[in-house]
Amino acid sequence: MDKKKNFVIIGGGACGPKAAARARRLDANANITMVQDEVYTSYAACGLPYFISGLVKSGNELMVRNAEAFKRISNVDVLIHTRADSIDRAAHQVHITNLLDGQTSALQYDKLVLATGANPIIPPIKGIDLQGVHVLKKIPDAEEIIALMTASVTHKAVIVGAGLIGMEMTESLVSKGFEVTIIEALDRLLAAVVDEEITDLIARHVKGKGVTLKLGQRIVGFEGEKGHVQRAVTDKESIEADVVIFAIGIRPNSKLAKEAGLEIGTFGDIVVDQHLRTNDPDIYAGGDCVANVNFITGQKVFVPLGSTANKQGHVIAANMTGGDQIWPGIVSTACVKIFDFNVGRTGLGEKEAVSAGYDVVTGLIPGLDLPEYYPGSKEVIIKLIVDAGTHRILGGQGTGSGEVIKRIDVLATGITMGMTVETLANLDLAYAPPYNSSLDILHHLANLVLNKMAGRIQGLKPKEVKEKLDKNGDFTLLDVRSRGEFKAARIESPQTRLLPQSRLRQEMQDLPKDKEIVMMCHRGVRAYQAACTLKGAGMKDVKFMEGSLACWCDDVVGEPPL
Repeated sequence: MDKKKNFVIIGGGACGPKAAARARRLDANANITMVQDEVYTSYAACGLPYFISGLVKSGNELMVRNAEAFKRISNVDVLIHTRADSIDRAAHQVHITNLLDGQTSALQYDKLVLATGANPIIPPIKGIDLQGVHVLKKIPDAEEIIALMTASVTHKAVIVGAGLIGMEMTESLVSKGFEVTIIEALDRLLAAVVDEEITDLIARHVKGKGVTLKLGQRIVGFEGEKGHVQRAVTDKESIEADVVIFAIGIRPNSKLAKEAGLEIGTFGDIVVDQHLRTNDPDIYAGGDCVANVNFITGQKVFVPLGSTANKQGHVIAANMTGGDQIWPGIVSTACVKIFDFNVGRTGLGEKEAVSAGYDVVTGLIPGLDLPEYYPGSKEVIIKLIVDAGTHRILGGQGTGSGEVIKRIDVLATGITMGMTVETLANLDLAYAPPYNSSLDILHHLANLVLNKMAGRIQGLKPKEVKEKLDKNGDFTLLDVRSRGEFKAARIESPQTRLLPQSRLRQEMQDLPKDKEIVMMCHRGVRAYQAACTLKGAGMKDVKFMEGSLACWCDDVVGEPPL
């Protein structure tokens, strides 16, 4: 009979528990031990903002399986309140300390899994240790933040960092009646997640919920009295708050691996191969402590997500029990809910694609997630990024109150399979009025990009139109909406002219023949159609504003609709 294998797993968040549970299914006889430095194991850390908001009633609801259940169901020994201190690779041992009684011991392993996660970035700035300044990583963090919110006197909160966690916590705090200010060193929200056209829409939405944005400001410290924070200080001003959430990012927790002599990458990550093995063949690593290969570019990226950690745990379990499973990499798919807006991205952003050397063509379209006549339809705005040379889809992102994420999932699948924009234009998606329009917004978007690549039409982003207006450019911004729509909301400028689409053919002879004409409407559809009409009539310098007024994030003027 074969000798029983000893599998030791360090980390009980997402990757570790998944590896432990599957390893047991693949090897009924192995000794499996998981080491976790807190009491909670196998819990959904991504749900912590919703615990804080009250949507999730207790920390226990976030737990998939506690230590007792792991033993009972999977025969996995979980050592909670236990710290892994060091790895003796030569002896195949992990030295551990029981944090409750201080007792030390060693665990023997045949295969070792490092699922040590990542740590919040906390810079050594003035006042960082004041009570009321907090990070969010674990269930106890969430419980302490809830206590801070309950004790708050001012009900004013500052969130430092406008990434995924920062934006989720913004909604949580506002839902609890807090006046929230976001401080972000970059000049826009979610800058590492979605492109400018999308972040501008999100910022407009967030400000509409009463949130104050301090973009392009760096946090330099905190001030307080009697040990409790009262103000956040930036390089430009001081902002009152007695609750501060610090969420500027995370770094791989690779200290244990580094001290053991394992290879460490440029992100501070534990370097692994396609089998998620480290440079020691008996040690695997996965989850937030490792970087990933971008499926499109082949370059290393650090995109820590619970979904990735769980899948990597699955692969690690197969390989440490004798399998030969490959981890293919990621296309950097992510999503977040921000108040009434759904936000998602996959693949490369526009600047990422350009930096990677692609000849990029993009398309931006607003639309409804259901037919306009069907009750409950809501707006979505999707951007598509395509390589002009191969017509391959490189990325997609979007936002809006409608069903954005299923479109992102379609694009994530397409990117993984090497889909071209032609295939997307004719993709056989499900259609019935309660679920979709006869042509999905992705179909329209693909056709727009194809028309742009064929030179049939030229589109301008709203920001490009704004820049032309700011420079007092010599062009006509032709609004083809109805007079009532124009009266309700319009872009006020000397270049703006109203000519409803219904009168375009009859009056287009009055338009200047020697000037650039940029068409606009509400969502861009009528503007596109009108541009085609003018081009068909022989006008040469005709463009349309993609997304039009629906994607215009600067000021408009007008009167309330009659």
